Amino acid sequence: MKQNISITEFILLGLTQDPMKKKVVFVIFFILYVGTLAGNLLIIVTIKSSRTLGSPMYYFLFYLSLADSCFSTSTAPRLIVDSLSAKNIITYNECMTQVFALHFFGCMEIFVVIFMAVDRYVAICKPLRYLNIMNWQVCTILIVLAWIGSFIHSIAQIILALRLPFCGPNLIDHYCCDLQPLLKLACMDTYVINLLLVSNSGAICSSSFVILMISYIVILHSLRNHSAEGRKKALSTCTSHIIVVVLCFGPCIFIYTRPPTTFFMDKMVTVFYTIGTPFLNPLIYALRNAEVKNAMKKLWHIKITSESRR
Repeated sequence: MKQNISITEFILLGLTQDPMKKKVVFVIFFILYVGTLAGNLLIIVTIKSSRTLGSPMYYFLFYLSLADSCFSTSTAPRLIVDSLSAKNIITYNECMTQVFALHFFGCMEIFVVIFMAVDRYVAICKPLRYLNIMNWQVCTILIVLAWIGSFIHSIAQIILALRLPFCGPNLIDHYCCDLQPLLKLACMDTYVINLLLVSNSGAICSSSFVILMISYIVILHSLRNHSAEGRKKALSTCTSHIIVVVLCFGPCIFIYTRPPTTFFMDKMVTVFYTIGTPFLNPLIYALRNAEVKNAMKKLWHIKITSESRR
């Protein structure tokens, strides 16, 4: 595809231009990013090492933690490094790569959250058929479809981005490359491309959110027929999932389902779902899930025991 560009690099304005505030940004987001990697890595290692976390729900949680780690890595390191730089330059190719990674792992996260909702629906509403419906072959196929779907979505975003001609200025009023801020720099009428963006990213976020909320309403309604202990356990799990759905989809809907207008909170909303949500997900799943906490304790106990025997 022919690229109609006359500039080869962009300048990211970041979250702030104030030198003191940039130092604060470095400290805050360095801690958040390290916490995100540590929390998600702990969940990944725990699920892989524990025999008690062998259900499909934890299979999907493994891939959610993997997607969260990669999703945060697509933006956080750049934001952290740029907070120490005077001029934050990103090349055209690096910018397009970031657009691809941002949408690939973001879409992967959305698919996995949907599969986790399907898993909970089958486990609670059709418990007798759960093992037959959510067998390992089905789970593997779903994850493969998630990878393929995420790739197709990201390729669509890149095609839209490559169609944008840039002839100056090259200042991106954001801390990362995405289609919304890039549309403001394009030397063309971006109405059609923005419409395609809304019908792609916006439609995926909105429709997925509606489907997920309906599914959880059905799940919660079906809990009437369960025992008090079963209701408590199912309600705890579903509450965690609903919190993740709201945190994940709310900001995405705000960013990708509107005309190409700029609001003062755009950057903070993007920060929340690209860095904040991946940081909170391990806390939500680990602190609210007794099985995960017990598996982590056993893993830690085994490690300490093995170290003491050496």
